[in-house]
Amino acid sequence: MEPRPLGVIANPMSGRDVRRLVGRAQTHTPDAKRNQLQRAVVGAVAAGVKKVLLVRDLFRVSERAVDLLRLGADMEFLDIGRLETKPSDTLRAVEAMRKAGCGALLVLGGDGTQRLVAKAWPDAPLLPLSTGTNNVFPETVEATTAGAAAGLVACGRVQLAEVAVRAKLVRAVYEDGAESLAVIDGVLVADDHPGSFMPFDPEKIRHMLLSRAEPGSIGMSPIGGLLEPTSAEEDFGVVVECTARGEGGRPLLVPVSPGLYRTAYVKSVRRVGLDEEVVMRGPGLLEFDGDRERVLAAGERVRLRVVREGPWVIDTARAMRVAAQRGLYLDPPHWHDASDTRTGPGCC
Repeated sequence: MEPRPLGVIANPMSGRDVRRLVGRAQTHTPDAKRNQLQRAVVGAVAAGVKKVLLVRDLFRVSERAVDLLRLGADMEFLDIGRLETKPSDTLRAVEAMRKAGCGALLVLGGDGTQRLVAKAWPDAPLLPLSTGTNNVFPETVEATTAGAAAGLVACGRVQLAEVAVRAKLVRAVYEDGAESLAVIDGVLVADDHPGSFMPFDPEKIRHMLLSRAEPGSIGMSPIGGLLEPTSAEEDFGVVVECTARGEGGRPLLVPVSPGLYRTAYVKSVRRVGLDEEVVMRGPGLLEFDGDRERVLAAGERVRLRVVREGPWVIDTARAMRVAAQRGLYLDPPHWHDASDTRTGPGCC
């Protein structure tokens, strides 16, 4: 397979929202992301990548990350037009990298950022690296190794099909034909409004459909996961119905944000097969991966399904295991000793 570029995107706004004032989540500063991105690029080039494609951002995270690197690979910045520090920046960046023929994407951000990737490039070869708050979809691994795994796929030394699984999505279709999607959860909540970034009050949850119900996660996913655990590999989702306190639901203590537990009141929970339709009815507000998106009027319906139509998610551990089995790091002709830092951190 001919080597292809690795696309790297770092969402400068992930890990910086108001939920940190309510819970105890870590704040991811631009400097922390710069360092994380730099380590990922070093790992990718060590794996054999010859070209890394990036995009600029208003915090100059990507520019500062690669400015001093001397790794023997090309660092190219794609033009995506005016920067607004909005989701549209990520959508345009992903589309530009798709058109540029990237062999893999390494995307630093939370569930909401990865949702944008799924919108712009549904079958992207993706390694999602966590920097947000209530993350389920992206990996929490050392950036150096994540960059190596993505790099091995991008340059063709490891085949995507060997180390990736296509992600499940939650797809929603409204009565007017409009559509939405989520990589983890579609949730109907009462008495909320679009645009809010405050943590969800579980007592306001009425209905949710989860592509993954992870008991060890934070946010919406463990509401299903602590009752009906469901992984990324399993071919079903989980639907949960909840109610307000005192209306018959069974109390479930759940971590809604890092360091913040609240009680949800669960009426029912069950598995649903892929493509099985779940109907939610207003009144209420629909959120997807934490983004409050659309208000449903009383009686208005939306139809949701869990489908396996998302990006091909690269498993870092699996990719590195394949590399080890094939001796891909033995006698590397393309790499010099990176311990010499006289020309910059991590340089050679």
